[in-house]
Amino acid sequence: MSSTRGSGLKLLQFHRPQFDVSRAPIPELTVESRKCIQTLAAYRPPRSPLKYPKSRCAAVLVALFVGRMGDLYVLLSRRATSLRTYAGDTALPGGKWEPRDKSIEQTARREAYEEIGLPMDYKKVPLLCILEPCLAGNRLIVTPVVVLILDKTLRPILNRAEVTSLFSHPLRSFLQSEPPFPLEHEMLELKYHTYTDYESNTSPGKVRIHTFLTGREAGGTKPIFGLTASILIEVAKIGYAREPDFEAYAPGQPTARQRIAYALRHDPIFREAERAEGIDPDKTPDPSSLGQSHATDAEMSRRRKGRMLLRVKL
Repeated sequence: MSSTRGSGLKLLQFHRPQFDVSRAPIPELTVESRKCIQTLAAYRPPRSPLKYPKSRCAAVLVALFVGRMGDLYVLLSRRATSLRTYAGDTALPGGKWEPRDKSIEQTARREAYEEIGLPMDYKKVPLLCILEPCLAGNRLIVTPVVVLILDKTLRPILNRAEVTSLFSHPLRSFLQSEPPFPLEHEMLELKYHTYTDYESNTSPGKVRIHTFLTGREAGGTKPIFGLTASILIEVAKIGYAREPDFEAYAPGQPTARQRIAYALRHDPIFREAERAEGIDPDKTPDPSSLGQSHATDAEMSRRRKGRMLLRVKL
């Protein structure tokens, strides 16, 4: 990460360790899980022409581990009810960039260590990949950092001021509409996956907000919702190299990069932060120059028909 004034935060520049899944001390993997890990480890995010003000940057840690049957799971936390923002929500460990962080990866690792005691040990918890950043509703540019927990002896040390509990969820379940677990009697009428399209409060256009049940709602755990759900859909799409069995985006929804560009150009909070760090917000590329938005209604309909025909043939 460059600290030169005016350079902005280069979120996608990071040291890439050599990770070989065939040599790693991982328990027995399913074929699907092995391919998923290999695909994530080989993933490289596309270069971005955008410059981000450090003061508006944050990171979350997508910590994967191998379950008893060889499937991949992701660690999730239940935020403390005493927190000022997102109290009681189901979330990924993470938080804002701090000046002591040498990279955005370190931001994610530091926050996970502070929240749940996950060691900042690159051998026990190697990096798989870093995804493109996305825009949060609280006007933060959030970068997902994906790691794999190799040490099965690690035990969580929860910071009770921030985290109430820790649990896991199957990664591939973020690509399907059916639950990976039997529903409790009182939840039989609820759908495992639902979504709603909202007008964005940070850029023009609608944004699809996904919700996944955790199977723990009867005990007070909230569903996986919003940005957390969107990030995990994206990680699963990349890792398993396939689309979900539902439409991930609203018709014509701007891409994450387009939404960030719009915020950098027009949002007063971002513009002030950019100027404070020597970045000219008016030099941010126009969102329309950063590729096409997500599929229109007609395109989505064609995709659905194509998937249905494929299922019939299979």
